[in-house]
Amino acid sequence: MNRKLLQSWRWYGPNDPVSLQDVKQAGATGIVSALHHIPHGEVWPLEEIKLRKKIIEDEGLLWSVVESVPVHEAIKTNRSDAAPYLENYKQTLHNLAACGIKTICYNFMPVLDWTRTQLDLVMKDGSKALYFDWTDLAVFDLYILKRKGSELDYPPNIVQKAADRFKTMTKESLDSLSEVVLMGIPSEDPIGLADLQNSIEVYEKIGIDGLRKNLLHFLDAIADVCQENGIHMTIHPDDPPYPILGLPRVVSTKEDLIFLIENEQRDFNGICFCTGSLGAGVANDVPEILKHVKHRVHFAHLRNVKKDEEGNFYEADHLGGDVNMYEVVKLLCEENQTRSEAIPFRPDHGHQMLDDLHKVSNPGYSAIGRLRGLAELRGLELGITGEY
Repeated sequence: MNRKLLQSWRWYGPNDPVSLQDVKQAGATGIVSALHHIPHGEVWPLEEIKLRKKIIEDEGLLWSVVESVPVHEAIKTNRSDAAPYLENYKQTLHNLAACGIKTICYNFMPVLDWTRTQLDLVMKDGSKALYFDWTDLAVFDLYILKRKGSELDYPPNIVQKAADRFKTMTKESLDSLSEVVLMGIPSEDPIGLADLQNSIEVYEKIGIDGLRKNLLHFLDAIADVCQENGIHMTIHPDDPPYPILGLPRVVSTKEDLIFLIENEQRDFNGICFCTGSLGAGVANDVPEILKHVKHRVHFAHLRNVKKDEEGNFYEADHLGGDVNMYEVVKLLCEENQTRSEAIPFRPDHGHQMLDDLHKVSNPGYSAIGRLRGLAELRGLELGITGEY
């Protein structure tokens, strides 16, 4: 009998507008959650982990993946004060493993966890999607952030389009654009443009090679606690998968992922395979990437994107974008049969639709769009494997 993939669902905790009851009705059994109320860099207390686990299990669900244990900027930049943050991270991993939670998602994106320029692009059917537009990003970069030399990072046609668009934008629309871009900065405190500019200058000195070195240093520092406790670390690809705002990226391409697993070959070093993040890369062949790294994939985000000739993209229906989801799920199902435990996946993001159009939710994480995505992915898996 074929082993099925573990159907999971991201849940932000007791304050999430989408309840665990909603999750059960969607058909997921695994929960992907994190202690978002713990400030970045601090230890996740054992009792707090146990409490979250009990809330999940009392609903008959499984806390299958932690997403995410944030990597503090001191670690990413290898600052002189990084050591205590590394120790805190290791203690958090130890505490999670003590509660039986051993698949950990994280990212190593400088400053921004994700970047979009619009959260409510209206689709033909009236639903709303997240959107990334290079011209809008250039408007933010050139005219709001005013980063020195930023015009050199865009093709001339985008620079011109940004100039033309900026002339038509009101203060309100510029403020809204800035708010959306800055929303990708995971911080307990509001981040201003000056803070972002300062961070960009720090990373300009670090560069791609330096950031890769810092990532490998981080993995080496946590290797012992991971191996002793059977933990799988799964790194999330850059979102979107190319340098933006002068910030380096090191988890964007097939070559990046291969570099990472070749330079840290211990089994704990794994990948969160995000079809949407990788799919936004114009040159990325997502199934081809998966073929090369599937042996290190311990968690998957399944969503789709639709790109245009400039590389702008919106988040499409799960089976309706540029990513060949059939090939991806087929490869995941095949790899899943080689495992002693099922690979968890979750329907990543989803359109805001139906009743959710009138509700407040975390961007990309309304209930009904993800329910539709999970149903489609569940059916796709069944069609591939033939197993009920």
